[in-house]
Amino acid sequence: MDRNGILVVGSANMDMVVTTDRFPEPGETVFGGRFGMYPGGKGANQAVCAAKLGGRVFFIGKMGKDMMREKLTRSMKNDGVRLDRLIIDPEESTGIALITVDGKGQNEIVVVSGSNMKLLPGDIERERAVFPHVRVVLLQLEVPVQTVVRTAQLARGRAVTVILNPAPARRLPNSLLAMVDYLTPNETELHQLSGLPVTSIRSVERAARSLIGKGVKNVLVTIGARGCLMVNDMATKLFPARKVNALDTTGAGDAFNGALAYCLGSGASLEEAIPFANSVAAYAVTRPGAQTSMPTMRDLESFLE
Repeated sequence: MDRNGILVVGSANMDMVVTTDRFPEPGETVFGGRFGMYPGGKGANQAVCAAKLGGRVFFIGKMGKDMMREKLTRSMKNDGVRLDRLIIDPEESTGIALITVDGKGQNEIVVVSGSNMKLLPGDIERERAVFPHVRVVLLQLEVPVQTVVRTAQLARGRAVTVILNPAPARRLPNSLLAMVDYLTPNETELHQLSGLPVTSIRSVERAARSLIGKGVKNVLVTIGARGCLMVNDMATKLFPARKVNALDTTGAGDAFNGALAYCLGSGASLEEAIPFANSVAAYAVTRPGAQTSMPTMRDLESFLE
């Protein structure tokens, strides 16, 4: 049986992005520069990233019966994501995200989850026939935690690799952590997951090791312009990021995760997959938007040259 697929279970949102020189203070009004609507949502972003790189990507998510769904599905299909397992909720709106990007490329995001939070464990059960066809399952936390847990259980039952991007961060049950092969928090998420201070590379390692102690096999901490710190039972290693001028950091973590899933799904080692994912994330921050900033393999090769 062909098992080279990647299954992404997660959210899809329409991102409404405004640029401004600086973020407003509470109660303050500032003028913006540009407005754009971009397909987004962590699950959809990561699925698009892996598909544009050449992966065979299945997506399970839930959208509303509205104009936003039509725009999102059209874009995702064009990027090569397989949507035959997409679920439509006739009563909930498709998720949206309101994103402000400042002059330094940093962002602030408010998410209205809508139909994403109606993706339930039973929905995954009904699509369990896809698991024998995939090598990697990629998860995030913009859908209910119990749905993430059930997906991980089904994946483990089929010996499928589980990647969990714990965003937005929250405390997670140890039973879920013990099923995760690769946990990919940023520094803020690592602090919230571990409850430990994260102020230096040494403290990042200490916090990551606390999660290894709870059963996670590998913790890959994305630390912005410094790159990625890999921590597991055997080693700790820093993989430096590529130096670029960031235009928009929206979707950088999603680019890393989608590329990681693509690379591991292609049979690469972790030592190969992390530098590749770092390069894809570096490319993404030099372009606006989330899915629109994800490279094809040809784009990436030109960028690296």
